[in-house]
Amino acid sequence: MMQENEPIKKKVGRPRKGTKRDQFLAIKCNQWERSIIEDKARNSNLTVSEYLRKMGVAGKIDRREKVFPKEVLELTGTLNHLAANLNQIAKVRNGIEQLSLTELIQLKMQSGDLKKLAEQIKKYFR
Repeated sequence: MMQENEPIKKKVGRPRKGTKRDQFLAIKCNQWERSIIEDKARNSNLTVSEYLRKMGVAGKIDRREKVFPKEVLELTGTLNHLAANLNQIAKVRNGIEQLSLTELIQLKMQSGDLKKLAEQIKKYFR
């Protein structure tokens, strides 16, 4: 029984999966068949296990799954990095402290990098 003074404990960590995959299924194939299965899984952007499971259950692979090009993933990573840096500078700026000369230079460089990224995005979609 909980008393009024006791705090409610929140669950932390990754939520549990609905169904746990704890069954192991081995298949026999030759090298040629293995390479074909691995190539098809790679082309579907799936692991071999995911590919075989989907083929076994549904009989087909839904090709409508979105796969982002390498350039878009690199762009997203760069934007996340720049956003983190700008957030740190803004945190200092919004506090009592003033920006140092180094931080002002970083801010100017980050601004230039963002302008270059904007141009790359425009160029990519032309």
